[in-house]
Amino acid sequence: MLIRKRHLLVFMLSAASCTNLEAQEIDPYNTDSGKPKDIYGYQLVWNDEFSVDGKPSPESWKCEEGFVRNKELQWYQLDNAKCSGGVLTIEGRREKVSNPNYNPTSSDWKKNRQFAEYTSASIKSVGLREFLYGRFEIRAKIDVAKGAWPAIWTLGNSMEWPSCGEVDLLEYYIANGVPSILANVASGTNTRWNAKWNSKITPLSHFIEKDPNWASKFHVWRMDWTPDSINLYLDDELLNTTLLTNTLNADGSQPFHQPQYILLNLALGENGGDPSQSKFPITFQVDYVRVYQKK
Repeated sequence: MLIRKRHLLVFMLSAASCTNLEAQEIDPYNTDSGKPKDIYGYQLVWNDEFSVDGKPSPESWKCEEGFVRNKELQWYQLDNAKCSGGVLTIEGRREKVSNPNYNPTSSDWKKNRQFAEYTSASIKSVGLREFLYGRFEIRAKIDVAKGAWPAIWTLGNSMEWPSCGEVDLLEYYIANGVPSILANVASGTNTRWNAKWNSKITPLSHFIEKDPNWASKFHVWRMDWTPDSINLYLDDELLNTTLLTNTLNADGSQPFHQPQYILLNLALGENGGDPSQSKFPITFQVDYVRVYQKK
């Protein structure tokens, strides 16, 4: 019995060593070409490794078009999203595009701009890949140039914003004058289009101080979403915990008891700051999107 226990211990240590070596072999500067990891108690229900070159798969993603939200500077177009070498690259470009909806007398910012001076892309899984609860893992590399506003986020598939519920696994922009990583959860209030936010703002310097090469590497943004809470992580560091008892809409409905879809986008301007002096293209690279749910 003692001999068998020793053999078992050696086997376990060897297996743990192999696992650690496998983890160490993932190059933080490049894509992870390995298979999605197994997570105890969970099963992989959907993933996109962006392994097929070309445009994002239309079976999983729709592309937003034109001026969309927040009075941002960019014109969204599919041409700025490309998969190559196992990574999705969303490219922000300094290029002039005519606005086909231009109306100089309109009070709508989407119509009274004759041109867009920048282009980018925003893709979303609405109506195609929607999930209720689970672990969401997105490995990505962000550009921290001034003007960049990359985001990984989710929205509920019913009800008007913000009553539909919003989760920002990642936002990067200038917050209170400081380049920051944000992790947020939003729900509705008594006032239309006015959200109740639980936001965690972490200065970029927090990560740069630990790793001066942080901005050159891929990182894993994660959401653990259960019927009771939402926890948001960056490289296993917990950034934000939100209890769902605190996310009820004004009418008593719970936005986070309905499926959510995923958005990946690179905005320019507004919260990101003025990009006019930044070097282009600005890129947002996504290595994979993986969704696990409990068995």
